[in-house]
This record gives sequence, C-alpha cells and structure tokens, in this order.
Amino acid sequence: MIRKSIYTNFVIILIIMSSCSTPYKAIPNLSSMDEMKYKVEVSKVHLPQSGYDIAYTDDGKGKETIIFIHGLGSYSQAWIKNVASLKANYRCIAIDLPGYGKSSKQPHSGLMTFYAGIINELVKELKLEKVYLAGHSMGGQISITTHLTYPEIVKGLILVDPAGFESFNKGQRQWFKNVMTVDGVRLTTPEAIQNNLATNFYRQPADAEFMITDRIAWRTAKDFNAYCYAVVQSVAGMVDNPVLEYLQDIKVPTLIFFGENDNLIPNRYLNPGRTIDIAKNGADKIPGSKLIIVPKCGHFMMFEKSEVFNSETLKFIH
Repeated sequence: MIRKSIYTNFVIILIIMSSCSTPYKAIPNLSSMDEMKYKVEVSKVHLPQSGYDIAYTDDGKGKETIIFIHGLGSYSQAWIKNVASLKANYRCIAIDLPGYGKSSKQPHSGLMTFYAGIINELVKELKLEKVYLAGHSMGGQISITTHLTYPEIVKGLILVDPAGFESFNKGQRQWFKNVMTVDGVRLTTPEAIQNNLATNFYRQPADAEFMITDRIAWRTAKDFNAYCYAVVQSVAGMVDNPVLEYLQDIKVPTLIFFGENDNLIPNRYLNPGRTIDIAKNGADKIPGSKLIIVPKCGHFMMFEKSEVFNSETLKFIH
C-alpha cells in the first residue's frame, strides 16, 4: 500500500508538472528581431545625433503625450494593455530602447544618461512638447534620469516598480556586473525564460504568454547577441548611474506604483526585506509624489493590474 501510494503521488506530480510547463515547440525562427510580430503597427524614427533607429508605436490623440519606456530585457509590447486603454485620452508612444525589440542595436554604454539622451532626442525628432514619461523598472530609472538631465521636456513621471529606489554599495554593484554576462543571457533556456517571467508576477496572467514565446524566438535572430550585450550593459548602467540621492530634486508631479508582492525589488540576495519599505523610502524623497501599493501584484504591475494603472493614470493626468 505504501509503495502504491508513493507511485500514485509521483504520477500525480508528473501530470501537474506537464500541465504547468509549455513545451513551446512551434516557435518561429527569426533571421532578425525586426521580424517580430507586434500587436500594433510599428514606426521608426532615425535619431541623427546618436545614430540610432528607434522603433515605436504611436496611438491615440489628446493634448497630453505619454512616452512609455520598458524595463530590462523587455520591449514596447509590455505596455500593450495600457496603451489600448489610455489611447482614448492621450497620445501614447511606446518605444523599444536601443538594443531592444525592433530598434537598432549598435553597441552602447547602457548608462541611464545615455538612454536619457535618446529620450531627449526622440522628443525633439517627433516634434513633441513636454511629455509624461511612464517607466517600468529600469524604464523608471531612465525616466527619472531624463527629468533630472532634461527637465524642459518632462511634464510628469509615472513610475512602475522603478529601479533606482534601492541603494547598493561598491561590492554589491560589482556583484551585479559579475553575475550578468552576455553568455548567461544568450544561453538562457526556454524553461528558465518561462520561470523568469513568472517571477515578475504575483500570478502570471494567461495573456502574458506572448512575452515568453517572443523571448524564445529572439534566440535565433542574427542580432540576438547584440540584444544580450545591451541587457548586460544596461545592468551596469543602472548601478553606475544611481538616482536615489537625487530624488529630492524631482520637480514635476510624480505617480509611483509598486506591486506589494514584487519579487525583484528589493534584491532578495543583496537586500532582503519588504518591497513596501523600499517604495516608501523612495517616494518620501520625491516632493509631492503619490505612492500606490497594489496588493496581490508583482513586479509587472502595469500588466498584471492594468486596470489599476490605467484608472490611476487617468486621475493623475486629468
């Protein structure tokens, strides 16, 4: 009876595992990342000063414009559920940063100041006036850096689980650089890709599946190595361009979201603790900012709880 019970339990575990893990056998081969199928039409603009071609989606009309900036390893499609709603009220521009998505992939420093320069040049090339910057994770730190460096183009900040609220000492910064390697990113298995994405959510929504299949498909693209390099450079750029001590210099209205169950902030290896403590410490430094802690929500707050992000953004911008 004992042996039969053990065997039965083992079979049940195998069934559960097989139902939770997708084999992803029908992933298309891409010759370049530019061949990816986006859910909305993509445009490109050449930035003559930096030399990059920036891919972006441009939806909606309104007197206010929001530029959506994705996080580390991600792309403009991460904002698809937000743009779909907010385009009824605003012009919504979601971009692929240099090295990511359909944008050109010449090597760059990955510094937050580099990305801020890209945003500044983009605003000028598209002949925009002051804009709102919505940034997720690394995109939040880029948004902050852009405002601090080019305050004349930023009307307000919308930060989603932003990087930059957490402090790291010299040794911790070096740890990040040692841990993130081009080969480490390049050789990530489909199973690890699936697990990595799941870590970004409290409960991964079914409609986030495209992020997994896209990421797996990228591995066959000829420019995938350049993407991997951009990811590694971006990690170094975040720790080399900290913003925590400059948060008090933010002079525009700022809305901040954090998923209460964020598994990435704070870093569980270096700074174990509660997300809410990091969130409040950072928000308290930004004059007049509004912090919204979203329960039962992970790091990808704007996707997992898009209705909260969309409704609060509407109230914030008016």
